[in-house]
Amino acid sequence: MAAAPVSAAQAIGEYLQSPDDLVKVVAYKKKLEKEKASIDARLKSGVKEQLQATREGLRKLLSTRTNVQTIKDEMVVIDRECSDPQTQVATFDQISRVSMVHRNFVQTEEMVNNLLEMESKLSEIGYMLDDDSAYITGPAPNLLVIHYYLKQLEAFRNQTMHQAKKASSDARVYLTRRFERLHTVIEQFDQYIIDLANNVLDIVREGNGHVIVRLVKIAEMEGREDEKAIAIRLVKKAAKLDAASKFKSMLANARVIKHYRSKITKAIADSIKAKFERAYKQDENDPMAFLDNLQWMYADIIRIQSDVVPCFPAEYDIYSLYIREYHKALNAQINKIVASEPGANVLLALFEWLKQYKKDMRELEVPPDLLEPPLLDGKEQSLIEDYLQVIIKKLDEWSSNMMKTELEEFILRQDPLEVDADGQYATQGGAGILFQMVNQQIDLATESGQGAILARVVAESNRVMRGMQDQWVKTVEQEYKKQTEKPEEIAPGLVEYVIALANDMLKSADYAEALLARLESLVSEKYRVQINEKLNDAIDGYLDVAKKCTQTLIDMIFNDLKPVTKTLFQPPWYDGILAQMVETIRDYMDDYKEFLNPSLFELLVEDLIDAFLLVYLNALASSPKLKIPAATERIKDDVDDAFRLFLTYKSQKDMEEYFEVLDLILGILEASKDIVFLSYWSFAKKHGPNLAFVEGLIKARGDLDRSGVSEVMDTIKRKVKDENLSDPPEPTIMKKVAIQNAFSRFLRT
Repeated sequence: MAAAPVSAAQAIGEYLQSPDDLVKVVAYKKKLEKEKASIDARLKSGVKEQLQATREGLRKLLSTRTNVQTIKDEMVVIDRECSDPQTQVATFDQISRVSMVHRNFVQTEEMVNNLLEMESKLSEIGYMLDDDSAYITGPAPNLLVIHYYLKQLEAFRNQTMHQAKKASSDARVYLTRRFERLHTVIEQFDQYIIDLANNVLDIVREGNGHVIVRLVKIAEMEGREDEKAIAIRLVKKAAKLDAASKFKSMLANARVIKHYRSKITKAIADSIKAKFERAYKQDENDPMAFLDNLQWMYADIIRIQSDVVPCFPAEYDIYSLYIREYHKALNAQINKIVASEPGANVLLALFEWLKQYKKDMRELEVPPDLLEPPLLDGKEQSLIEDYLQVIIKKLDEWSSNMMKTELEEFILRQDPLEVDADGQYATQGGAGILFQMVNQQIDLATESGQGAILARVVAESNRVMRGMQDQWVKTVEQEYKKQTEKPEEIAPGLVEYVIALANDMLKSADYAEALLARLESLVSEKYRVQINEKLNDAIDGYLDVAKKCTQTLIDMIFNDLKPVTKTLFQPPWYDGILAQMVETIRDYMDDYKEFLNPSLFELLVEDLIDAFLLVYLNALASSPKLKIPAATERIKDDVDDAFRLFLTYKSQKDMEEYFEVLDLILGILEASKDIVFLSYWSFAKKHGPNLAFVEGLIKARGDLDRSGVSEVMDTIKRKVKDENLSDPPEPTIMKKVAIQNAFSRFLRT
């Protein structure tokens, strides 16, 4: 922004800012007058110099104008005389013809001599070219000499063929035939140039960098000639033919454009591509070996930077060319690997290799813009998804094939079962095979060092395991159903195969637990929680299948005992039928104990005792009138028989706890009407009120009439209400007892 002009008053005000300044007015005046005189003198001198310069300029301008007009007049005279020399020289026509004849004679003589010498020169060139070509990595001592001679011969050919345009067709055919060998040698030299460009790295490794320098010099020289030829062709197109024909250089129109520079860079790119293709072909069936063997690529990059770059001019930007082409060729091979749908281990190795590639390129200080587009278009994370899909596919295929075979064996039961080192029934190693496959995939995922990948693989393994577990549960249910409904149509040996399956499931749970222990320390807390959840879920699933198997074994026992259990507390029962049940159970249990895993057998015993008690209590709950005291005596005998049976497998203390409920119920049946309540109270404190069951039990007593039953039940109900008695915190076996409805109890009474 321009400053505001200062007025005279403001200027004076700067000097007179106080009354004392008036004394200095005279001094200020002299000072200002002196400054004004100095300025006037400088202005006068400047104006004088400017006028003198202007005067000199006008003089030169007039002189130039005169000179231009003189030149113009002289050019007109020259043009007039040149346009028709005959007007000035009487013998010009003769002179012109003689000059043309002489020139043609000289050119013809020169052409004939060159044609005669050309064959010997080509032979010499051929020998030198063969010698240099035999050692493609150098030292190529004749490279520049060969190029020099060929350049001369090619210029001679171009000039000759241009001049022969007006000759007869026979002459042109003859000349073409004479130049065929030259054409062949030029093609050989062009190919030699390409071969040298294909082997730039090998040449510098041999210490023959000077060969590359010579190669580049030839390319630069031919490039300049190409530019001239192209420029002249453009001029010829733009100018009139007559004007263009005045220039001898128009002979360049016959030149074959070499494009050596572009051919050299293309050859370098093609050689890089071919090198990667050879490397890939060598390890085509082993992509991981291909990746491992790519260390030569980094060695090449270092060699390029140190030895190749100094051989090329800066404008070639040869380093960028090499890096881009290496990156491009590598990307093509990486895409081939991905397209070949490799195994999971290859995908995971490739993912890790790509990460290391980026790191190595940074260490080599390769500019990031030379690595564009990134390998796999920057979608290397998709390799993880591809890896997981391969894992899923493999696990699904393996598990499907395995289950197909094992289910068929389980259903047909044609082959005898194996017995392992512990003497237990075992399948054909299904659990071991499955976890061997799972561990292989988990080991691969572990090598990635990524908890997310490991967690995903564990999750997919869990999905497969749970699917197999569900199939086993359904198959066991179906086979048991066939056994109970159509035993004549089912293959024998279901008990043995169910035992083997239970053992197999327990082994699988152990394998899964060992896997969990191995993985816990390998991942962070975030993924440890996920892995624990999935593997614990798989462990629970295997234990559930094992539980299903042991329960089925128990169900098969009681399915065989149905005829006997239906007569419990019925008239035949008084004759002592429980001994038959005990012997049947003992027979089954002997087989179970021999071939079932001890841990599972222990659980089976506990469940079997519960099942026996439940069958007995359900039968008691639905019994008709009991003959007292015959019924209580028979119950005591039953309890003794069952107690002795199960005492074989459980301790005295455990058995007393199990059978306590029968002792308490027996007390209710044995007590007189007046003291029944006391026996009931001992039962109720342990198992809860269970009024429906107790009422049915009291009504079943043959020694009590209806009034007695009512009196007892009124006392019990009143006491329960007064004491606010409720079910125990932990449900007991009485919770599972099935109670008949009121109508059934009415009919019974």
